[in-house]
Amino acid sequence: MTHKIGEIITATVTDENDKYYYAQVDGLTYELDKSELLKPLHIGGMVSGFAYENQNNVLQITKNIPAVRLGHYSWGTVTDVRRDLGVFVDIGLPNKDVVVSLDELPTIKELWPQRGDRLMITLRIDKKDRLWGELATNEILNAVRIPAKPEMKGQKDIKATVYRLKMVGTLVMTDDFHPGFIHPSERFHEPRMGEQVTARVIGVRQDGLLNLTLKPMAYKAIDEDAKMILTLLERSRSHSLPFNDKSDPKAIQDYFNMSKGQFKRALGNLYKQRLITQDEQGVYLVTEQNDEA
Repeated sequence: MTHKIGEIITATVTDENDKYYYAQVDGLTYELDKSELLKPLHIGGMVSGFAYENQNNVLQITKNIPAVRLGHYSWGTVTDVRRDLGVFVDIGLPNKDVVVSLDELPTIKELWPQRGDRLMITLRIDKKDRLWGELATNEILNAVRIPAKPEMKGQKDIKATVYRLKMVGTLVMTDDFHPGFIHPSERFHEPRMGEQVTARVIGVRQDGLLNLTLKPMAYKAIDEDAKMILTLLERSRSHSLPFNDKSDPKAIQDYFNMSKGQFKRALGNLYKQRLITQDEQGVYLVTEQNDEA
Protein backbone atom coordinates (compact mmCIF):
# COMPACT_ATOMS: atom_id res chain seq x y z
CA MET A 1 0.00 0.00 0.00
CA THR A 2 1.24 3.49 -0.82
CA HIS A 3 -0.41 5.44 1.99
CA LYS A 4 -3.69 6.00 0.12
CA ILE A 5 -5.51 6.05 3.43
CA GLY A 6 -6.14 8.76 5.99
CA GLU A 7 -6.63 11.43 3.33
CA ILE A 8 -8.95 12.53 0.56
CA ILE A 9 -8.31 10.69 -2.72
CA THR A 10 -9.81 10.63 -6.21
CA ALA A 11 -10.42 7.20 -7.75
CA THR A 12 -11.90 5.74 -10.94
CA VAL A 13 -15.20 3.84 -10.64
CA THR A 14 -14.67 0.32 -12.02
CA ASP A 15 -17.61 -1.80 -10.81
CA GLU A 16 -20.73 -1.92 -8.66
CA ASN A 17 -23.24 -4.22 -6.97
CA ASP A 18 -26.49 -3.58 -5.10
CA LYS A 19 -24.77 -2.01 -2.10
CA TYR A 20 -21.37 -0.69 -3.20
CA TYR A 21 -19.49 1.03 -5.97
CA TYR A 22 -15.89 -0.03 -6.44
CA ALA A 23 -13.21 2.46 -7.40
CA GLN A 24 -9.50 2.12 -8.08
CA VAL A 25 -6.42 4.28 -7.69
CA ASP A 26 -2.82 3.09 -8.17
CA GLY A 27 -3.99 -0.50 -8.44
CA LEU A 28 -5.90 -0.50 -5.16
CA THR A 29 -9.67 -1.05 -5.03
CA TYR A 30 -11.91 0.79 -2.58
CA GLU A 31 -15.60 0.24 -1.89
CA LEU A 32 -18.05 3.11 -1.54
CA ASP A 33 -21.43 2.65 0.15
CA LYS A 34 -24.18 3.69 -2.26
CA SER A 35 -26.32 4.99 0.63
CA GLU A 36 -23.93 7.95 0.97
CA LEU A 37 -24.68 9.23 -2.53
CA LEU A 38 -27.47 11.47 -3.76
CA LYS A 39 -26.85 10.62 -7.42
CA PRO A 40 -25.63 7.41 -9.08
CA LEU A 41 -22.06 7.10 -10.36
CA HIS A 42 -21.03 5.82 -13.77
CA ILE A 43 -18.43 3.19 -14.58
CA GLY A 44 -15.31 4.99 -15.74
CA GLY A 45 -16.23 8.15 -13.87
CA MET A 46 -14.27 9.71 -11.00
CA VAL A 47 -15.18 9.85 -7.31
CA SER A 48 -13.48 11.61 -4.42
CA GLY A 49 -13.67 10.82 -0.71
CA PHE A 50 -11.80 9.97 2.45
CA ALA A 51 -9.90 6.68 2.16
CA TYR A 52 -9.42 4.27 5.04
CA GLU A 53 -9.39 0.60 5.97
CA ASN A 54 -12.62 -0.31 7.77
CA GLN A 55 -13.07 -2.62 10.75
CA ASN A 56 -13.24 -5.62 8.39
CA ASN A 57 -9.86 -4.69 6.90
CA VAL A 58 -11.49 -3.63 3.62
CA LEU A 59 -10.35 -0.47 1.83
CA GLN A 60 -13.20 2.02 1.73
CA ILE A 61 -13.98 5.56 0.56
CA THR A 62 -16.52 7.71 2.37
CA LYS A 63 -18.05 10.97 1.20
CA ASN A 64 -18.52 11.95 4.87
CA ILE A 65 -15.14 13.62 5.29
CA PRO A 66 -13.94 13.53 8.94
CA ALA A 67 -12.30 16.60 10.43
CA VAL A 68 -9.48 14.35 11.71
CA ARG A 69 -7.17 13.45 8.81
CA LEU A 70 -3.46 13.23 8.09
CA GLY A 71 -2.14 16.66 9.04
CA HIS A 72 -5.57 17.82 10.28
CA TYR A 73 -6.50 17.99 13.97
CA SER A 74 -9.88 17.92 15.67
CA TRP A 75 -11.73 16.51 18.67
CA GLY A 76 -12.71 12.84 18.68
CA THR A 77 -14.89 11.00 21.22
CA VAL A 78 -13.58 7.99 23.16
CA THR A 79 -15.76 4.93 22.53
CA ASP A 80 -13.84 2.14 24.26
CA VAL A 81 -10.77 1.38 26.37
CA ARG A 82 -8.38 -1.56 26.06
CA ARG A 83 -5.73 -1.66 28.74
CA ASP A 84 -3.36 -3.67 26.53
CA LEU A 85 -3.73 -1.39 23.51
CA GLY A 86 -5.05 2.10 24.23
CA VAL A 87 -8.35 3.90 23.64
CA PHE A 88 -10.65 3.81 20.61
CA VAL A 89 -11.78 7.19 19.28
CA ASP A 90 -14.74 8.01 17.03
CA ILE A 91 -13.73 10.55 14.37
CA GLY A 92 -16.93 10.24 12.37
CA LEU A 93 -16.24 7.22 10.14
CA PRO A 94 -19.27 4.94 9.64
CA ASN A 95 -17.54 1.67 10.58
CA LYS A 96 -14.12 2.47 12.02
CA ASP A 97 -12.74 3.92 15.24
CA VAL A 98 -9.05 4.80 15.44
CA VAL A 99 -6.80 3.78 18.32
CA VAL A 100 -4.66 6.15 20.36
CA SER A 101 -1.83 3.94 21.60
CA LEU A 102 -1.21 3.34 25.29
CA ASP A 103 2.27 4.75 24.67
CA GLU A 104 0.68 8.22 24.38
CA LEU A 105 -1.52 7.85 27.45
CA PRO A 106 -0.72 8.50 31.14
CA THR A 107 1.37 5.91 32.99
CA ILE A 108 -1.34 5.75 35.67
CA LYS A 109 -4.20 3.94 33.95
CA GLU A 110 -6.80 5.44 36.28
CA LEU A 111 -6.06 8.73 34.50
CA TRP A 112 -6.73 7.30 31.03
CA PRO A 113 -9.70 8.70 29.09
CA GLN A 114 -13.02 6.96 29.58
CA ARG A 115 -15.97 6.47 27.25
CA GLY A 116 -17.50 9.82 26.35
CA ASP A 117 -14.30 11.78 26.98
CA ARG A 118 -12.70 13.57 24.06
CA LEU A 119 -9.20 13.94 22.66
CA MET A 120 -7.75 16.33 20.10
CA ILE A 121 -5.97 14.09 17.62
CA THR A 122 -4.65 13.72 14.09
CA LEU A 123 -3.92 10.53 12.16
CA ARG A 124 -0.64 8.72 11.49
CA ILE A 125 0.24 5.65 9.46
CA ASP A 126 2.64 3.08 10.88
CA LYS A 127 5.13 0.90 8.96
CA LYS A 128 2.41 -1.71 8.42
CA ASP A 129 0.11 0.87 6.80
CA ARG A 130 -2.27 0.97 9.77
CA LEU A 131 -4.09 4.13 10.84
CA TRP A 132 -3.62 5.34 14.41
CA GLY A 133 -4.83 8.36 16.29
CA GLU A 134 -2.09 10.67 17.54
CA LEU A 135 -2.52 13.28 20.27
CA ALA A 136 -2.09 16.91 19.31
CA THR A 137 1.32 18.27 20.25
CA ASN A 138 1.90 21.36 22.37
CA GLU A 139 2.88 23.22 19.19
CA ILE A 140 -0.47 22.44 17.56
CA LEU A 141 -2.44 23.34 20.68
CA ASN A 142 -0.52 26.61 21.01
CA ALA A 143 -1.35 27.38 17.38
CA VAL A 144 -5.12 27.01 17.90
CA ARG A 145 -5.36 28.61 21.33
CA ILE A 146 -7.09 31.94 21.75
CA PRO A 147 -5.67 34.06 24.59
CA ALA A 148 -8.26 34.85 27.24
CA LYS A 149 -9.10 38.44 28.14
CA PRO A 150 -8.68 39.85 31.68
CA GLU A 151 -12.42 40.46 32.06
CA MET A 152 -12.97 36.70 32.13
CA LYS A 153 -11.79 36.61 35.74
CA GLY A 154 -14.60 35.49 38.01
CA GLN A 155 -16.58 33.74 35.29
CA LYS A 156 -18.26 30.52 36.40
CA ASP A 157 -19.30 27.30 34.68
CA ILE A 158 -16.46 27.39 32.16
CA LYS A 159 -16.45 24.13 30.18
CA ALA A 160 -12.99 22.75 29.41
CA THR A 161 -11.33 19.53 28.27
CA VAL A 162 -8.19 18.11 29.89
CA TYR A 163 -5.46 17.63 27.29
CA ARG A 164 -2.26 17.26 29.34
CA LEU A 165 -1.41 16.00 32.85
CA LYS A 166 1.66 17.39 34.59
CA MET A 167 3.15 17.22 38.08
CA VAL A 168 2.59 20.96 38.44
CA GLY A 169 -1.09 20.77 37.46
CA THR A 170 -3.68 20.07 34.77
CA LEU A 171 -3.72 21.75 31.35
CA VAL A 172 -7.11 22.25 29.69
CA MET A 173 -8.68 23.86 26.64
CA THR A 174 -12.05 25.57 26.99
CA ASP A 175 -14.84 25.07 24.46
CA ASP A 176 -13.85 28.50 23.10
CA PHE A 177 -10.21 27.39 22.75
CA HIS A 178 -8.93 29.46 25.65
CA PRO A 179 -5.98 27.70 27.39
CA GLY A 180 -6.38 26.97 31.09
CA PHE A 181 -4.42 25.64 34.06
CA ILE A 182 -5.67 23.94 37.24
CA HIS A 183 -3.21 23.85 40.13
CA PRO A 184 -3.38 20.72 42.34
CA SER A 185 -4.60 22.89 45.23
CA GLU A 186 -7.61 23.94 43.12
CA ARG A 187 -9.10 20.46 42.68
CA PHE A 188 -10.35 17.65 44.92
CA HIS A 189 -8.84 14.97 42.69
CA GLU A 190 -6.79 14.90 39.50
CA PRO A 191 -8.98 14.95 36.39
CA ARG A 192 -8.23 12.26 33.81
CA MET A 193 -6.99 12.97 30.28
CA GLY A 194 -9.89 13.83 27.98
CA GLU A 195 -12.27 14.56 30.86
CA GLN A 196 -14.58 17.53 30.39
CA VAL A 197 -14.74 19.66 33.53
CA THR A 198 -16.68 22.69 34.71
CA ALA A 199 -14.45 25.33 36.28
CA ARG A 200 -14.39 28.87 37.66
CA VAL A 201 -11.85 31.50 36.52
CA ILE A 202 -9.75 32.76 39.43
CA GLY A 203 -7.19 34.64 37.35
CA VAL A 204 -6.01 35.50 33.85
CA ARG A 205 -2.28 35.60 33.13
CA GLN A 206 -0.70 38.19 30.86
CA ASP A 207 -0.18 35.54 28.16
CA GLY A 208 -3.93 34.80 28.14
CA LEU A 209 -3.79 31.58 30.19
CA LEU A 210 -6.76 31.08 32.52
CA ASN A 211 -6.08 30.04 36.09
CA LEU A 212 -9.03 27.81 36.98
CA THR A 213 -10.45 26.12 40.04
CA LEU A 214 -12.73 23.11 40.34
CA LYS A 215 -13.57 23.95 43.95
CA PRO A 216 -16.64 25.92 45.04
CA MET A 217 -16.11 29.42 46.44
CA ALA A 218 -17.22 28.32 49.91
CA TYR A 219 -14.31 25.85 50.15
CA LYS A 220 -11.92 28.54 51.35
CA ALA A 221 -14.16 29.27 54.35
CA ILE A 222 -14.13 25.78 55.90
CA ASP A 223 -12.16 25.07 59.06
CA GLU A 224 -9.00 23.00 59.43
CA ASP A 225 -10.83 19.84 60.57
CA ALA A 226 -13.02 19.93 57.46
CA LYS A 227 -10.01 20.59 55.24
CA MET A 228 -8.27 17.53 56.67
CA ILE A 229 -11.31 15.33 55.97
CA LEU A 230 -11.49 16.70 52.40
CA THR A 231 -7.79 15.94 51.89
CA LEU A 232 -8.24 12.35 53.10
CA LEU A 233 -11.25 11.90 50.81
CA GLU A 234 -9.30 13.29 47.86
CA ARG A 235 -6.39 10.92 48.46
CA SER A 236 -8.65 7.89 48.88
CA ARG A 237 -8.84 5.82 45.71
CA SER A 238 -12.63 5.55 46.11
CA HIS A 239 -12.98 9.15 47.39
CA SER A 240 -14.72 7.73 50.46
CA LEU A 241 -13.99 6.96 54.13
CA PRO A 242 -15.66 4.26 56.27
CA PHE A 243 -16.85 6.75 58.93
CA ASN A 244 -19.99 8.82 59.53
CA ASP A 245 -21.55 10.89 62.33
CA LYS A 246 -22.61 7.67 64.11
CA SER A 247 -19.12 6.10 64.15
CA ASP A 248 -17.44 5.05 67.39
CA PRO A 249 -15.77 8.04 69.13
CA LYS A 250 -12.55 6.10 69.82
CA ALA A 251 -12.30 5.00 66.17
CA ILE A 252 -12.73 8.62 65.09
CA GLN A 253 -10.09 9.79 67.58
CA ASP A 254 -7.63 7.12 66.45
CA TYR A 255 -8.08 7.79 62.75
CA PHE A 256 -8.61 11.56 62.59
CA ASN A 257 -7.04 12.69 65.87
CA MET A 258 -10.17 14.69 66.68
CA SER A 259 -13.12 14.26 69.00
CA LYS A 260 -16.45 12.99 67.74
CA GLY A 261 -17.90 16.46 68.33
CA GLN A 262 -15.23 18.05 66.13
CA PHE A 263 -15.78 15.35 63.52
CA LYS A 264 -19.56 15.91 63.42
CA ARG A 265 -19.16 19.67 63.15
CA ALA A 266 -16.70 19.24 60.26
CA LEU A 267 -19.05 16.84 58.49
CA GLY A 268 -21.94 19.22 59.00
CA ASN A 269 -19.94 22.06 57.51
CA LEU A 270 -18.96 20.00 54.46
CA TYR A 271 -22.48 18.61 54.02
CA LYS A 272 -24.08 22.08 54.08
CA GLN A 273 -21.69 23.18 51.36
CA ARG A 274 -22.54 20.06 49.34
CA LEU A 275 -18.95 18.87 49.34
CA ILE A 276 -19.78 15.45 50.79
CA THR A 277 -22.56 12.91 51.15
CA GLN A 278 -22.85 10.15 53.74
CA ASP A 279 -24.80 7.00 54.45
CA GLU A 280 -24.57 4.06 56.85
CA GLN A 281 -21.38 2.86 55.17
CA GLY A 282 -19.39 6.08 55.33
CA VAL A 283 -18.75 9.53 53.90
CA TYR A 284 -18.20 10.33 50.20
CA LEU A 285 -16.60 13.19 48.34
CA VAL A 286 -18.98 14.94 45.95
CA THR A 287 -17.35 15.01 42.54
CA GLU A 288 -18.61 16.30 39.21
CA GLN A 289 -19.67 12.76 38.27
CA ASN A 290 -21.68 12.46 41.51
CA ASP A 291 -23.48 15.70 40.66
CA GLU A 292 -24.45 14.42 37.21
CA ALA A 293 -25.61 11.01 38.43
